[in-house]
Amino acid sequence: MKVIPLSEGAFTVDKTKKFIPINVDEDDLQKRSAGSLLVEIQPFVVVTRNDIILLDTGLGFEKNGELQLHQLMKSAGIDPVSVTKVLMSHLHKDHVGGMGKNLSDGTRVAAFPQAKYYIQQRELAFAFEKGIPSYEPESFAFINSFPNLVKLEGSGSLDGYIRYELTGGHCPFHQVFHLEEDGQHLFFGGDVAPQLNQMRNRLVAKYDYDGRKCMELRRQWWEEGEQEHWSFLFYHDIKVPVWEAH
Repeated sequence: MKVIPLSEGAFTVDKTKKFIPINVDEDDLQKRSAGSLLVEIQPFVVVTRNDIILLDTGLGFEKNGELQLHQLMKSAGIDPVSVTKVLMSHLHKDHVGGMGKNLSDGTRVAAFPQAKYYIQQRELAFAFEKGIPSYEPESFAFINSFPNLVKLEGSGSLDGYIRYELTGGHCPFHQVFHLEEDGQHLFFGGDVAPQLNQMRNRLVAKYDYDGRKCMELRRQWWEEGEQEHWSFLFYHDIKVPVWEAH
């Protein structure tokens, strides 16, 4: 399997849930508001034998009238139309912006119309119920009429080589993904396992729905990954998008 990180850049985010672009090499990081986090926004494309898979979809920013995510994919040699699966860990606004795109008449449609979108059914219902500031339902409301939406229930498998696991933790109905093909094991932990340093430290984060559960899951995955040589994909890591466990 081929893994392609699609970095939308580094951002600082505080309790207002606003994502402010920042240049980690030039900007004064000490001037960030108290309690703010420094994060990368980094979806992944995974090319397998039969699929081109997108793991989460970023903030959905546009540049020169085109979705930034589409630009990043094209620069990496991937035609956005060729994406066959969009796997969503959860629906917080920094993960769903690129699910759709705006047309000139103001309507919003799927950004990957040929793909199937895989979302936990209870996460979708919860996101519409909870709303702002963590969720922005208007950005993904189109999904309810999208014919390729696949609503998942709990944990299971797809096409024999993808496993999805309902974990909760970061939000009540968060899910993670294991992709296994030709002896290679990729693990995408979404926001339960967002950064390398969180895997190595016993951190209970206040921004998680259940921080202690997240901490225990990270410990479990880290031990399993070390033993089984997983490749960890980190959505929010500034420096390490992919970590090969040995």
